[in-house]
Amino acid sequence: MQIALISTDYPPLRTSAAVQLRDLAQQIAGLGHHPVVIVPSPMSGKPWMLERMDGIEVLRLAAPPTRSPSFARRAIAEMWLPFAMLRSMRRSPFASAKWDLLVWYSPPVFFGPLVAVLRRKCRAKTYLILRDIFPEWALDLGLINRGPVFFLFKAVAAIQYAIADVIGVQTPSNLAYLSSWASPSRRIEVLHNWLRITPDIGCSIALEKTALAGRKIFVYIGNMGVAQGLDIFLELIERSLDRTDIGFVFVGRGSEFARLQQEKASRGLKNTLFFDEIDSCEIPGLLAQCHVGLVALHPDHKTHNIPGKFVSYVQYGVPVLARVNAGTDLQRLIEDEQVGKVYVGDSVSELKRLAVELVDDAGQLRAMAERGRKLGRSMFSPIAAARQIVASAEAASATPGE
Repeated sequence: MQIALISTDYPPLRTSAAVQLRDLAQQIAGLGHHPVVIVPSPMSGKPWMLERMDGIEVLRLAAPPTRSPSFARRAIAEMWLPFAMLRSMRRSPFASAKWDLLVWYSPPVFFGPLVAVLRRKCRAKTYLILRDIFPEWALDLGLINRGPVFFLFKAVAAIQYAIADVIGVQTPSNLAYLSSWASPSRRIEVLHNWLRITPDIGCSIALEKTALAGRKIFVYIGNMGVAQGLDIFLELIERSLDRTDIGFVFVGRGSEFARLQQEKASRGLKNTLFFDEIDSCEIPGLLAQCHVGLVALHPDHKTHNIPGKFVSYVQYGVPVLARVNAGTDLQRLIEDEQVGKVYVGDSVSELKRLAVELVDDAGQLRAMAERGRKLGRSMFSPIAAARQIVASAEAASATPGE
């Protein structure tokens, strides 16, 4: 099949979405199909650029940048995104391509018009990889009110739901949220996050050369934004200054990154280091130096998801300390599989107790690490995701009346 994979993220970007799309494209190609990754790029002077990365064709289409610390500016840019990409695509070698399957990754929620046009031209099947329930999570966190902006975004999200033959959500709880979209011709299913296991080739961050050398390390990798609610971990870090055998490392980017660094300085958190994001190939080398992986989801976050950082931790045998909202699928997964500890309240003292229990029991850490590796291999495999997406598309093609 000729398959278009549409996303805002692809290497050389270092986001979890970029890594996931790369792994998915390579696995789909390994199944004998022809994937083409289609991504926006802030190019000047030309509407498109075609390149080959690790054996995968990548079509970069001229579009305005969407990465802004301002929520409003980012939303405006993303709303214009599909139209800019469509205009650029019409001038590319793929203007008349006959796609068999259109797969797009959300967030953002704004690819609907682009996918709708491509679908209409070639009657392709469509698969939506839905990782965030937006705008609901933004409402939960107080980023927007239940007013005109919220209902505008809901209408935009409804477009992409309506044109998807299959929607792959992260967790079972998301199935209930989208149940009204299911029909004989539209299916909702759980598509777990995925991550390819890569060898440890070392890391540019060498903790043995820092002030944290010899300590038991709690590490946080990935986005540091409002949705993560990381302030409670700052409180944990401050309460842990008396434990000279414990250190904390934050690696990534995000709207809260600079503020968190300032908080570190103002509070005198000498047990903590911050680093800019690193290439995904360095993640195994980083995690090999660490003992516990931190996961944070804002307590007001009512929608369910399994963060990419959690997948990275378990894949590479790093037990988890998670602070999440009560009753989430992530809480149940960690507790059922015994790959870490979960806290759902606001008590820093209780969170510290759980953290200390983890690092002070070496046998428990080893057992959790091994269970995590097994969970990663069984649940978060990229080849399983690729096979599921292709099989779902083929099943949709065989649906009577389609």
